[in-house]
Amino acid sequence: MLTFNHLVDYLADVSLTLDPAMTATFHALGDPVRSAIVERLADRGDATVNELAALFPISLQAVSKHIKVLEAAGVVSQRREGRHRPVRLERRGVESATSWLRSRLDELEARYERLDDLLAEERNEE
Repeated sequence: MLTFNHLVDYLADVSLTLDPAMTATFHALGDPVRSAIVERLADRGDATVNELAALFPISLQAVSKHIKVLEAAGVVSQRREGRHRPVRLERRGVESATSWLRSRLDELEARYERLDDLLAEERNEE
């Protein structure tokens, strides 16, 4: 089989190791508007779609679509309160991404420690 783009093959292999829910979370957080929505909710708490839309030079419908992506990823939720549907940041969605990143950092730190040990051994042998 002739392969023209090895990066695509590599990315296909890597994406199989990541939980689909985690992929959705990082996809949702990867957009600047959606990450700004998350920051606003983290800083000041629940907000209506109208309050969130006022932060951006885009339509209310566009902000609603961004919120739907965040909601599908489990990062935010909406509930009906009378005539309003406040958007709330969901701790569990954010914690799962944080936990995954922390695990990668721990693995990286362990690799650096092994490298430090190896370099120290080489210095002692000289």
